[in-house]
Amino acid sequence: MKLPDAEKLCESLAAELRPKLTSKTAMIGLYTGGAWLAERLHGLLGLKEPLGLMDIAFYRDDYHAQGLHHDPKRTRIPFDVNGRELLLVDDVLYTGRTVRAAMNELFDYGRPASIALVVLADRGGRQLPIAAQYCGAKLDVPAGMRLSLKREADGRLALVLEAHRAA
Repeated sequence: MKLPDAEKLCESLAAELRPKLTSKTAMIGLYTGGAWLAERLHGLLGLKEPLGLMDIAFYRDDYHAQGLHHDPKRTRIPFDVNGRELLLVDDVLYTGRTVRAAMNELFDYGRPASIALVVLADRGGRQLPIAAQYCGAKLDVPAGMRLSLKREADGRLALVLEAHRAA
């Protein structure tokens, strides 16, 4: 399966987002791939507010089964979310559970005016009624495969398919 160029998808997403930005727009990326994508988009868009980053591990509905990852990150939201038009950024949209967890955590910080989901790729397979407002590509991923975003040593982003390891 040939995957789209992640760098070109970033540029397309930035072009789509640019006319929608207001003085109330702020961006939050989800670790890890969503944070990389958010860093790239934040730079391309020149947003005034600093970039926020979230680790939603404690908010996942499977936390009791998965436990804490070996390298937990700290959530850092350096602006007031109240009344903000938030762009919530993740790399790949799959079941919707990560996004649900992120929204649960976001509301612990306040009440945004809106939350728009920005993803590099939507691979389908939703288990919750969650959809991205901005999506770089919709892909049919073969069963047993995982679609991930990787960051190369030179900083370039690339989508990759990997065999999915059962938990």
